[in-house]
Amino acid sequence: MEHSHCLSRGRARAPAAGASSYARLFPELPAFRADEAFLYALGRAGGLCDCGDTDDESCLGSEAAGWPIFGQFVAHDVTADRSALGSNVDPSRLTNARAPQLDLDGLYGDGPVGHPFLFQRNDPAKLLTGPGGQDVLRNAEGTAIIGDPRNDSHVLVSQMHLAFVQAHNAFVDRARAQGTPEPQVFETAKRELRWHYQTTVLREFLPTLIGADAVEALLQNGRRFYRPAGQPFIPLEFADAAYRYGHSQIRHVYALNDSSKPTAIFPDLIGFRPVRADQRVDWTHLSDANGHPPAQRAKRIDGRLVAALIALPVALTGTCEVEEFHSLAVRDLERGQGVGLPSGEGVAQRLGETVLSAEELGAAQAGWRGETPLWYYILREADVRCSGNRLGPVGARIVGEVLVGLLDLDRTSVRHAPPEWTATASLVELLTGVGQRATGRI
Repeated sequence: MEHSHCLSRGRARAPAAGASSYARLFPELPAFRADEAFLYALGRAGGLCDCGDTDDESCLGSEAAGWPIFGQFVAHDVTADRSALGSNVDPSRLTNARAPQLDLDGLYGDGPVGHPFLFQRNDPAKLLTGPGGQDVLRNAEGTAIIGDPRNDSHVLVSQMHLAFVQAHNAFVDRARAQGTPEPQVFETAKRELRWHYQTTVLREFLPTLIGADAVEALLQNGRRFYRPAGQPFIPLEFADAAYRYGHSQIRHVYALNDSSKPTAIFPDLIGFRPVRADQRVDWTHLSDANGHPPAQRAKRIDGRLVAALIALPVALTGTCEVEEFHSLAVRDLERGQGVGLPSGEGVAQRLGETVLSAEELGAAQAGWRGETPLWYYILREADVRCSGNRLGPVGARIVGEVLVGLLDLDRTSVRHAPPEWTATASLVELLTGVGQRATGRI
């Protein structure tokens, strides 16, 4: 499971300069370098990033288990390349086709005209689902017919994609009930879902991830570091380090609904095939909802990954000549070094933050005395500074500035909505349809 890109087979390569929407946020900082033996010792099975046999109850944080799944959904949205929609191309290998935005293009593709296979023939304002609305649309071989194929990498993100499809269709019904002229219904529903989604990012997701005070400071005082001079770009420090925090939040097992048994995300919930009836997600089990027991909690952000991610199935990784490449932690570490990210200590100093000590980082246990890979530093910072419940100052600054910045720089986003516009549903209400059933609005 990757937060920023599909799982790639082999080592990461830096995007070609000038040909991609990716760039360094701190190009003046030197790249971190370590021998691969250290990266393997840190990330492989039995290494510092391996949770081992620790059970979920001993390593849970304060946030609901659905938030890192939403985080992955957001990552796919931000990194989607329209030229890849509906294809099996790794977006990290594509040249730039559009500015990165939080715009749900992975849901809509090019709309009813450009991608008609995503929409209902008799009602092209509405998106298609599988039979009975229990799964995303699939072809005869079980392959998902959706705008972004990465959203079928596992059952949890696939079911979240489905929930957003259903939320869009509910907004279509609401637009018609409010008398919206038929030629405007699709665009009205799409705008409403996008603005609700973006509001969730700003008012629910980011406060849980970086802290409400940090979000308000960004919204009121602006950004200090992510300030593109021209077209928005995705900082590599974000895509290949800070925003991969969610790998540390994945639980050992999930209860998906009232009757499901505890299930590991891999290999049990691997995607790219139809979702079984017993795997259908009741989002009140993963997201806190009024009138329901508290949801399952996500694992702490602490630099350790569960067994399902330390030993990824071959169906995701392909055959690996290097055994360590089955570990998502090793892949994260290799990717960061491959694109020339600076060290965590270097970025902390650049931001004016107190640098973690060697004891707090713990990398010396793997035989390392130098500086620390940015991805691992950010995870350890979350644990040391925030008890693993949210990102620490370095991770929070990068993630917060990029997501708020992408919305600020998009003139069609909710940051530029009319002042009288207000959201009528929270994320869990969008995912479960509670807002629509309870109020007739959504």
